[in-house]
Amino acid sequence: MTAVGTAHRADPERATLGKAAGENFPVAPFFLPRAWRADLMAVYGFARLVDDIGDGDLAPGGADARLLGVAPDRAEDRLALLDAFEADLRRVFDGEPRHPLLRRLQRTVRRRSLTPEPFLGLIAANRQDQLVGRYETYDDLLAYCELSANPVGRLVLAVTGTATPERIRRSDMICTALQIVEHLQDVAEDLGRDRIYLPAADMRRFHVREADLATPSAGASVRALVAYEAQRARDLLNEGAPLVGSVQGRLRLLLAGFVAGGRAAVDAIAAADYDVLPGPPKPGKLRLLRAVGVTLRGEG
Repeated sequence: MTAVGTAHRADPERATLGKAAGENFPVAPFFLPRAWRADLMAVYGFARLVDDIGDGDLAPGGADARLLGVAPDRAEDRLALLDAFEADLRRVFDGEPRHPLLRRLQRTVRRRSLTPEPFLGLIAANRQDQLVGRYETYDDLLAYCELSANPVGRLVLAVTGTATPERIRRSDMICTALQIVEHLQDVAEDLGRDRIYLPAADMRRFHVREADLATPSAGASVRALVAYEAQRARDLLNEGAPLVGSVQGRLRLLLAGFVAGGRAAVDAIAAADYDVLPGPPKPGKLRLLRAVGVTLRGEG
């Protein structure tokens, strides 16, 4: 085992936070105030860890399970880990959490007066991933995004002290769109986990079978389906984009980056002729910068 691998086994907090650099969008960019960056990284650490539990991507060695008090013989049981993680989250609000990432989060929760609901939503989404692998309708998928994505935007607004009902509504649109885009980028990877986030009703409409998603390259029907879902995501991003103009300063730049990242990702999918099966189409830096400019100017 490499020294890096040994360090990750010994320090699950560092292993989780170290993934921030590989995210599609900046987690806590340098231009934000230091206090915001620290709190956003604490929120990111929570979200990353719960996703890693749900996807079975924890650092090797079982350190996270031990920290959460899960017996060694259940260290691979994702539902047991999620239950233990939820119990430790509740200690963030009324006790002393065991996991170092949750102890870090506790400082943010107290400083920003955060509530348990968004965090519980993210846990519920990952618990649902263990039990539900298919979604019949687009509305079913939106209900999942309400748990898996929308809490993140609400937490950003809460940390920055800018939450209002209208901003939350716009933020939910953006976060749902970003989740849909990620699902489109990861069709092949998700299928490997026996999950399909393309609504079954839409698959039937475009004459797409599950077997069509397991091929090295997408056929015309799959491409048409991906194009349809990508347009839905683009429409949501456009509806949510006025959120950017409703705030000022460095927060405006951060939110513009989220919207622009989603738009650039949709553009990259389109540039790949909607063939997402060989691997996730990713936008280059130039495409992303152009999208940031468009978003800051309030153009759609």
